[in-house]
Amino acid sequence: MGAAAAALVLVMAGLLGAATANIGDKCSTSADCGAGQWCFDCEPELAGSHCVRSAATNPFQLVNNSLPFNKYAYLTTHNSFAIVGEPSHTGIPRITFDNQEDTVTDQLNNGVRALMLDTYDFKGDVWLCHSSGGKCNDFTAFEPALDTFKEIEAFLSANPSEIVTLILEDYVNAPNGLTNVFNASGLQKYWFPVSKMPQNGQDWPLVSDMVTSNQRLLVFTSARSKQDTEGIAYQWNFMVENNYGDDGMDAGKCSNRAESAPLNDKTKSLVLMNYFPSVPVKLTACLQHNKGLTDMASTCYSAAGNRWANFIAVDYYKRSEGGGVFLATDLLNGMLLCGCQDVKACQRGSSVVCSA
Repeated sequence: MGAAAAALVLVMAGLLGAATANIGDKCSTSADCGAGQWCFDCEPELAGSHCVRSAATNPFQLVNNSLPFNKYAYLTTHNSFAIVGEPSHTGIPRITFDNQEDTVTDQLNNGVRALMLDTYDFKGDVWLCHSSGGKCNDFTAFEPALDTFKEIEAFLSANPSEIVTLILEDYVNAPNGLTNVFNASGLQKYWFPVSKMPQNGQDWPLVSDMVTSNQRLLVFTSARSKQDTEGIAYQWNFMVENNYGDDGMDAGKCSNRAESAPLNDKTKSLVLMNYFPSVPVKLTACLQHNKGLTDMASTCYSAAGNRWANFIAVDYYKRSEGGGVFLATDLLNGMLLCGCQDVKACQRGSSVVCSA
């Protein structure tokens, strides 16, 4: 065999290896893994690097988008903006926690469909900060909200069949401060109005209708007054939410956070499940995104009056020993769409066996 032919064989072998890689296979780089996977070492296990999932299944594409918005589950990143390695935009070194490792654009491209953002008045503008006491500081500021909103606008523009939800921990007091940033970013043209949100537990509009009308951005705020002053939905008028932090990870327990109605209050059509610790730790995140996460989904299902979560919020969303948060989201969508433990079983003609 000539040198050129031998090289071609090696190249093809590499391509075939990547194409046929399975979750859990050993790897050296992400090029060794298949589509929707990356090469990751769950360091506390000291087991070396393996191919693990890095992208969500899109239920709109796999099954259909003809059901109400509340009949699907959406992978959600907690503090989506608090990104490892994000350079200081104030000139002051940042001293605060981070919660994610990818840019917001990469999060969206990997199937994240809901973003938790903390908005603050800062430097005469609206910034995203990981702070406390309702005050942003130079050492807790990440970036102007406009920068992140422009990333979201670019994604919605490039993906006209997708819907993005923003859940804002909102400390902006400037009159129309958020509205001004939404207008400046170009996101206002995708706005889903409060007037179309169900008030008493009814189903939401069909996803297909939301796409047709181009009302593909849902925004919820923690500031009750803004529903009247700026037309931004007050979060807990429309969804129930479990405790966050360590309380939300206490096995066998799922209770509402203080601001939320009880989880079994069915006048709220959406269910948000938090599953992240009070102090984010990258090294242990991969161990948290395991059976404990899917067990909590079942616990919260019972607590919410036999309703599966629509949003599942996590830190460091790609870290796992295999399927991680993507597998948990597949479980939620499977149960919501066809009563199976894997959304892939909902696809017509699927070879995946339905386990109820």
